[in-house]
Amino acid sequence: MSDFVEQCRREWRRLGVPDPLAEEMAADLASDLREAEAEGISAEELLGSSAFDPRSFAASWAGERGIIPVQPGRRKARRRPLVLAAFTGLAAITVIVAALLLLTGQPKVSLVASRRAGPHFQSLPAPTVMPPSGQLHASVAAPIEWILLFLAILALGFAAWLWSSWGRSRPPTATA
Repeated sequence: MSDFVEQCRREWRRLGVPDPLAEEMAADLASDLREAEAEGISAEELLGSSAFDPRSFAASWAGERGIIPVQPGRRKARRRPLVLAAFTGLAAITVIVAALLLLTGQPKVSLVASRRAGPHFQSLPAPTVMPPSGQLHASVAAPIEWILLFLAILALGFAAWLWSSWGRSRPPTATA
């Protein structure tokens, strides 16, 4: 039996593949390698780059047969939580900023009425209700802040839903 098949057998044992299945897979692999050799095909031609990494070949084959859970790519597995964490953080910061702006009433716009007329301008009639100081303060950003707060809360809810679905969608890992 080739060294490659023996290394695959050890990997299947380490991964917890049941012995009868491991023996069946080893026999199939040995048979395929013998047939390829008889036809003048090298193991590298038959298995590609996997011929140089029997452990990953064995794990991949067992995963494809459904004997062990398929491991997701590490790059993709790490990227998703980082993007999700950034999105969640941005939504949380937006909720905080919108709430603070609503609580403080900032920014405010001041309208000042002056009773003096310039040389080229005529004085407009003063409003009927004018504060004694002659200034009228209003927060014109409040509707925008309410919309921003509403959208940020929706984004936080969406992030929470993504976190919960991400946790359920990950396959279980094989125990070593």
